[in-house]
Order: sequence, then structure tokens, then C-alpha cells
Amino acid sequence: MRVTIAEVARRARVSKTTVSRVLNNKADVDAATAIRVREVIAATGYIPSAGAVGLARGVTRTVGMLVPGLTWPWMGEVLQGVADVVESKGYGLLLSTANRGADSLEEFSRQVSAKAFDGLLLVEPPDAVRHLRVLHDSGLPVVVIDDRGRRPAFPSVGTSNRQGGAAAARHLLATGRTRLATVTGPRNFGCTSDRLNGFHDAVREAGLTLDPRLIIEGDFTGESGEAAILQLLESGPEFDAVFAHNDFTAAGVLAGLRKAGRAVPEDVAVVGFDDIPLAAHTQPPLTTIRQPSREMGETAARQLLAQLGGAPQPDEPLIVPTSLVIRESTQTGRE
Repeated sequence: MRVTIAEVARRARVSKTTVSRVLNNKADVDAATAIRVREVIAATGYIPSAGAVGLARGVTRTVGMLVPGLTWPWMGEVLQGVADVVESKGYGLLLSTANRGADSLEEFSRQVSAKAFDGLLLVEPPDAVRHLRVLHDSGLPVVVIDDRGRRPAFPSVGTSNRQGGAAAARHLLATGRTRLATVTGPRNFGCTSDRLNGFHDAVREAGLTLDPRLIIEGDFTGESGEAAILQLLESGPEFDAVFAHNDFTAAGVLAGLRKAGRAVPEDVAVVGFDDIPLAAHTQPPLTTIRQPSREMGETAARQLLAQLGGAPQPDEPLIVPTSLVIRESTQTGRE
């Protein structure tokens, strides 16, 4: 069995805190006690954990990360960006999900109370911001990734959703489309209003207006995209382009257009948002607005580690810009 710090403390007749102080070479342990502890460590072959080494100095060199779940299409890229940064700086990563709702948050709170990590990265689960604000105000460094436009009171890293929506509209207008439809995300998400407002901005700049009958609320799923298009084709006004607020929705839009016998991009051009791996493999491949997921994870991790090092937190959210990726769903031959 692996020797624990508790076993070392018992054999050396000291507390676990004293053992960790010896491991951290603290000067406030008398020489005889330190020698006795080190003799026990040598005799037992005890290998200290990062947590044990950090106990006396009040740090764990571990970063916590709380995410809604691991099935979100861009979550893997965010996690990879975070891991690349924290591991390169000698930190561990403690990952928690909010899959079980209140039960998950309760377990997470126990980890916070036990000081299992030095700071927290958060991809906002529903209803968690109020709880996390209390933790932040009590001294826990927190950085939010993808704040959904809610602008919490603690540091956050987002992307240029409004500019991305504008870029989608400008691209569609540049290909000669003038009757633009939109399948949005849930209306209570800040990114939904940002993407739609940016789309509106660019259309107005071109001297045009959006027909409100061509704006359908979706839920970021392929099913909602397909249903929205079939609804528009059945009862809505004519349209020659669709901006879907994520790539899953856009894939559903493409499926609905195929069912209706509409050619893409000849009859209808389609633009998505995110640039998840699926986007390059739809039929036809999807033009989309790339959300820089890995860069967002990297930026948030660097910001959190800077705070742990004593740097002041920024006054405004850190924004990692989107970019347009052109594929065949808007331009035949990608001209």
C-alpha cells in the first residue's frame, strides 16, 4: 500500500502540517523534529503528493475547472488550450462537470471548501454565476470562459460574437444574396443577441433590412435547424441565404434544404458559427465563423495564472476574435 502523509506523521509523532512544513523546508520546525521526519520518510519510501508539498505554503499548484459537460462540440478544444498552458507552468488540472445540476455544484463547493485548487476556470453552467461571485468575493481567483454575454463581476474571456455575426452578413451580401434568413440560438443567451445584432448591423450598413418573418429561434441543435427551414419553406417569404447561429444548426439547415430539393449554394447559401470539425464534412462543406475555442482556453488559463502570481485582474473581458472560414456552402468552387 502507498504510504500516506498521515502515516509519516504518526510514525514521527508529529502533525501532518509539520510533515508538510519539513517537505517545504520551513525554518519554523526545530532541527531534531525535522531530522526525525526525514528519517521516517526515508525509511517508509514516502513520496509526497503535490497537495502535501503545497499544504504548508497554502497553495496546491492545481487549477480547478468547472464545465457544464464534456459533450459540447467545442469543449475539447477549450480543455486542450487550458491544459497546454497550465501543464507548461507546472500546475495540475482538476476538472469538474455540472452534469448532475445542484448535486454537482454541491460536490464542487466541497472541493472549494477543502481548498483543493488555487484558482478556478469556469465555462458557465446555468445558474452558477451568483454562486461563483460569492466565491470570487471571498478571495478565490476566477476566470470565466464564454460568459454568454452576461459580463460577470469577475474576469472573463470571450469571443467577438457581434463582429462574427456582421462578418457572416457581409460575406452573404458580397455573394449577391439579399433575402437573408437567420436561425438563432436560444434568445436568453447573450451570444445569440450579439450574433443577431451584428448581423443586423451589417445588413443596415448595406442599406437593407431584415424581414422579421425570416428570423426563427432555434436551440443550437440540428433538429431545430431542419425544422426552422422546413417551416420557412412552407409558410415564410422567399430567402436566398441562411445564417445559423452554430454549426449543428447549420447542418440541420442543409438537411432541410436537401429534403426540399433546394441546391446549396445555387439556390440558398448557408453560413454557420463555431467551425467545429463537422463543418468541413457537411454536404457541401460549410462556410462558418470560426470561434477560437483553443485560444480562449489558453487566454483564460494565462489570465488565471497571472492573477495567482499577483497580477491585477483586467477591468474588461478579454476578447479573442472570430474569423470567417469560406467553404462550398456559400461559393461554388470557393471563388
